[in-house]
Amino acid sequence: MSRFEKIAARLGDYGLDAMMITSAPNRFYVTGFASSAGMAIVTTAGSYFFTDSRYIEAASRGVNGCQLVESTREKPMTTLAEEVIVRHGIKRMGFEEFTTTVQVYNDWKEKLSCELVPASSLVVSLRGVKEEGEIASMIGAQRIAEKAFTEVLNFIRVGRTEKEIAAFLQYQMLLGGAEKMSFEPIVVSGANSSMPHGVPTEKQLAEGDFVTLDFGCVYQGYSSDMTRTVAMGSVTEEMDKVYHTVLEAQLAGIAAVKAGVTGKSVHQAAADVISKAGYGAYFGHGFGHSLGIDLNEAMGASLSYDKPLPAGAVISAEPGIYLPGRFGVRIEDMVIIKEDGCEDITLAPKELLIL
Repeated sequence: MSRFEKIAARLGDYGLDAMMITSAPNRFYVTGFASSAGMAIVTTAGSYFFTDSRYIEAASRGVNGCQLVESTREKPMTTLAEEVIVRHGIKRMGFEEFTTTVQVYNDWKEKLSCELVPASSLVVSLRGVKEEGEIASMIGAQRIAEKAFTEVLNFIRVGRTEKEIAAFLQYQMLLGGAEKMSFEPIVVSGANSSMPHGVPTEKQLAEGDFVTLDFGCVYQGYSSDMTRTVAMGSVTEEMDKVYHTVLEAQLAGIAAVKAGVTGKSVHQAAADVISKAGYGAYFGHGFGHSLGIDLNEAMGASLSYDKPLPAGAVISAEPGIYLPGRFGVRIEDMVIIKEDGCEDITLAPKELLIL
């Protein structure tokens, strides 16, 4: 079943006659075609994809399962959409409320003769459960990131700056086949590593620093995400304790993952380990987030996600401890949720590396 067909099959569940898809991630999910402009409309009687002259030729080679129509100045996408609405007698059409601006919504209200119904969750729910090909792309992205990590371990040394290491990581991922980065790499050292989303600076790595590297890349449209924390030269007794507490917490959270458990319970399994070690006040974010086309998708393993996690979802496993002004540690893998547990698709070693 194509993704157009999957969406069409769910329209009745949402009381819809059609679904309009306009965000770049969802357009890519439905069509398999990446572009900066386009609109898809899915109905039970057929589907449509509109794009302009910049992409129409490429789309004609790569988009299947729908009628492809070129938009022009004379016939913009709203006009083409209205033609579909009239042709199929559409009364209620879903739209992506989370990515639609007020200006665009008002334009649609003026030009489209049907009721517009917020329905982002229709596509979000489908995207949450990954198909075999999607998993393969994410594993490919992860292998590129892991190879870059292996290379960066040989590049890191006292005196290198955080920015230099971040640039090297990006270069290695692009060299390895990445399309782009999943996000700007986080490379923070020493006291900077106490900031979970710190930005690489001109700070030079020093003896005794922890260095946290959080990075990932996009391959075939899908993201990877991993974090490793390494030490420069030596660690104190407390640094060693914090590192191994985070590792124990991550393993506890991973052990709790399986289809049907809530994201909250997975988070709590890791948080309990950190709290028992006396660092509960220094773990302020969730255990993990779902990812795929986007780095952060709808589901998560956090206190705020009290819903069951489905088989086929991919989530990160990334607890951390951050001691303000001193140092921080985070370890992150990606896991595929299974009926009876999960599969960790991150192969990079997690023992404490002292370089």
